[in-house]
Amino acid sequence: MDTKIGSLDVCKPTCTGVGSLPNGAALAIQSSAPSLINSSDATLGGHIARRLVQIGVTDVFTVPGDFNLTLLDHLIAEPGLTNIGCCNELNAGYAADGYARSRGVGACVVTFTVGGLSVLNAIAGAYSESLPLICIVGGPNSNDYGTHRILHHTIGLPDFSQELTCFQTVTCYQAVVNNLEDAHEMIDTAISTALKESKPVYISISCNLAGIAHPTFSLDPVPFSLSPRLSNHLGLEAAVEAAAEFFNKAVKPVMVGGPKLRVAHAGDAFVELADASGYALAVMPSAKGLVPEHHPHFIGTYWGAVSTAFCAEIVESADAYLFAGPIFNDYSSVGYSLLLKKEKAIVVQPDHVTIANGPSFGCVLMKDFLRALAKRLKHNKTAHENYSRIFVPNGHPLKSAPKEPLRVNVLFHHIQNMLSSETAVIAETGDSWFNCQKLKLPAGCGYEFQMQYGSIGWSVGATLGYAQAVTEKRVIAFIGDGSFQVTVQDVSTMIRNGQKNIIFLINNGGYTIEVEIHDGPYNVIKNWNYTGLVDAIHNGEGKCWTTKVRCEEELIEAIETATGAKKDSLCFIEVIAHKDDTSKELLEWGSRVSAANSRPPSPQ
Repeated sequence: MDTKIGSLDVCKPTCTGVGSLPNGAALAIQSSAPSLINSSDATLGGHIARRLVQIGVTDVFTVPGDFNLTLLDHLIAEPGLTNIGCCNELNAGYAADGYARSRGVGACVVTFTVGGLSVLNAIAGAYSESLPLICIVGGPNSNDYGTHRILHHTIGLPDFSQELTCFQTVTCYQAVVNNLEDAHEMIDTAISTALKESKPVYISISCNLAGIAHPTFSLDPVPFSLSPRLSNHLGLEAAVEAAAEFFNKAVKPVMVGGPKLRVAHAGDAFVELADASGYALAVMPSAKGLVPEHHPHFIGTYWGAVSTAFCAEIVESADAYLFAGPIFNDYSSVGYSLLLKKEKAIVVQPDHVTIANGPSFGCVLMKDFLRALAKRLKHNKTAHENYSRIFVPNGHPLKSAPKEPLRVNVLFHHIQNMLSSETAVIAETGDSWFNCQKLKLPAGCGYEFQMQYGSIGWSVGATLGYAQAVTEKRVIAFIGDGSFQVTVQDVSTMIRNGQKNIIFLINNGGYTIEVEIHDGPYNVIKNWNYTGLVDAIHNGEGKCWTTKVRCEEELIEAIETATGAKKDSLCFIEVIAHKDDTSKELLEWGSRVSAANSRPPSPQ
């Protein structure tokens, strides 16, 4: 029996990405001597603020609580740092996640335990997506450690370790700062570890220390000098030799980009390989936006049975495929149903390469491997030529009758025309995953969604954070009504900060993605007056425009207004859709995931 990648019996997802700095360069230490800081500013809080600005964080997402108030005073005193006050900790974490997707690193600040455990879900999501995120928690007074006192905001035990214990599994480093002597070292180690590992870190700061000056903070912090990871030269050469031999004897090889292209900073190297080889180029769904879709060899999204048109046929019929940074989980493999064979695949992860059923080469960085391989491959465009022969352009949705209820495929037909290099798309967990996969991204158009963790409600905070990081782009978010009900509050923060996002709220009466996996009355939600709710949040302060659309004519008018007269406002467009109006891809995917979820126990 053939061994299959992503099959039910042998699927072994590899989820531990190792990151590196962009282009493999070390951050340089400034050549001039660091300047002295005014003694009143040489505080722990001031040091954290300066470090955040130094690594590229100019906005920090916060929720105040009595343990972090002094720290917040010092953060907002830093001229280069803007405080973005959020409505709850979960959204603050989601916002830091969205910010990190654009800036490369994000930060949030919450209070002890009640705040820390509230933000934990968002931190877990960032960990799953390999995003460097600095989570700072205001902790107990340093004098209370070891006293067996019971404090508020705890579970009532004289032990303050519960929050730390929870964070240990979803962060790559934890620093509990309850004295000033080693605070400088602990903070710098935490931040540099987040950057090196491309994972979140946890920093707890005792509430009485943030405002205290200390000699270790008396100089401007020297910029981090993070040595780039290097490939083992002999291992790299052996891996490239084996891969070149493997591909050069193939008839119709293809290459597929995965989500770990981001953490490996290998997007450019991946495209260079495509240019040099002539291979057909596809992406896994969670890598959409990481590879330019205007590339002449691009054939679409490879997602098994729910791939974009003609992509799966080309990938699965290839006699050799290179997967760069894949994650084969139950969702990306459509219930472990991919028709891939391990003996045909070379899998390249951020720090190692596996050749089919043969050897695995460690300490080989993805970007180094791809660039070296590009110099050794024969040009072979057979797979792309085959794609060109069978490709039939997508048809247009059936023309709507006057005032006919709006169909979702008509909605996204019009959305396609809104995209440009000045926009970015945020897709919420649900049918938006599938509809947005079919959008063709122009050069420079951003795209983000959270596939590995798939936390509904993520997109509200992520839209806030992403838009705050890239003010030159207009973010267009697609959010289902069920997801919106989880995290709606921080639309308030978007308005407060003058964001110009366009939010399409898909109102179809429930958790549609869950319906297609396993239906039940629990998937039906209470309908809200969503435009009325956002109007109430707006409350006449700031720029916000809302409308409901029920037909194509109203949609066209709404898009014209949002991109014209209201282009400087946050625009909220509630789209009324039928509860059974879903993409065909969701129907197929849902049935396969349902089958995987409902497998009976294996015989003992």
